[in-house]
Order: sequence, then C-alpha cells, then structure tokens
Amino acid sequence: MKLCVYFGTFNPIHNAHLAVANYVRNNYDFDVILFVPAYKPPHKEIDDELAHHRLNMVKMAIAHESSYNLSNIEYSNVRFSYTYLTIQELYKRYPAIEGKINFIIGSDAFKEFETWYEAEELKKLIKFIVFPREKDFDIHYFDYLKDKEYDFEVAKLPFIDLSSRVIRSRIKKGKAVTGLLPQNVIEYIKENELYKPKPENEESLENTSEQNPKINKFL
Repeated sequence: MKLCVYFGTFNPIHNAHLAVANYVRNNYDFDVILFVPAYKPPHKEIDDELAHHRLNMVKMAIAHESSYNLSNIEYSNVRFSYTYLTIQELYKRYPAIEGKINFIIGSDAFKEFETWYEAEELKKLIKFIVFPREKDFDIHYFDYLKDKEYDFEVAKLPFIDLSSRVIRSRIKKGKAVTGLLPQNVIEYIKENELYKPKPENEESLENTSEQNPKINKFL
C-alpha cells in the first residue's frame, strides 16, 4: 500500500488544504491520502474545546472522497502530537506500507523542520512533498538539504494565498467566508458558534507550528 499523510491543525480545514490534497491525488499514485489532525500541536496554543470540532470538520470536508481517509491517531492520548511518534506508530500499525510514508508539508514548515522533535530520525522515515507557501518561492531553496540526506520533492502547485488564520479572523469580524472552505464546514462553524470573539483575557494566541487490505476510515 502506498500511503501519503497530511498532518495539520486544520483550524479550520479550508479549500487550500483540499487543493493540495487534490493535487497529490491527481499527480501521484497513492492508495490513500490520510488526513491526520493534531490533537495537541507542539508550540501552538489552541483551545482544547476545538480539538474534536477540528476533527469533525475534516471528516465532513473529505467525506465524499474515496481516496481520502481520516485518522484520529493523535487523539488517543493527551501528550503533545509529535509527528515522529505518530509516524512510528503508523509503520507499526500498517506493516504493508510500500516504501516510505510520503509526507505533505508547506515550505514554511519545511524551513523549520530541523527544529522538530527527533528531526534527524524522522527524516529517515518519510519522503516530503513540499508545497510553496509564499508567492516568490524559489524551487531550489531546499537543495542544500539533499546533502543532509533529506528525501523530498517540491510540488508544482502554485501558491494559494489562504490560511486558517485569515478565515478565523474573517469569522471573528463577521465577514463572509463563502468559497474559502466547504459549505458543510461553514454550516458546522455557524451551528457550533466557533471562532467567535472571546473576552480578551480568554483568547488563545497561536504561535508557530510544530516545528518540534485498505486503511479504515478511522484509525
């Protein structure tokens, strides 16, 4: 089985996330693209109450795509969601994985990868598919990592200028987000009153991201 994983906080999942997944589905020969929402991402402060909402929104966004699966593996305990530990666990659960697990990552996160938890060991376990996260991204920027034995390639999908942070900001300000994320996810956000303003002393501020037969629909 050829497996590609898509890690992230997905807070919330949006159309740029899905465009990346669609590109991978259409340009690679993977049996499964596995979405892995982080439960407690290191170096980020995210409202714990949003954890299961984030998982539910990913489930809704990919429900009609047969080649997309969802894993709640990082929800199985309360530790931080270190990618290295999760990848190790996936190899244990699915010994039939062919070759390395492929790993979708944005260029911004890839620049910080060497600061991740057990980065030296993790890089041996995965092949990176890097997506530009800036307008004027230089496709040769990461060439120096080849000498460090990183296995990666840079995807040719143009940069899509959309982020979860922008969407949360628009919702907080009462602005429309139609066309920026799936309609069923928009309805879910409205029904559950997510991302509405909180009193200043209760707001959580996000910092940088971690930068420490077939798979069932849920692992």
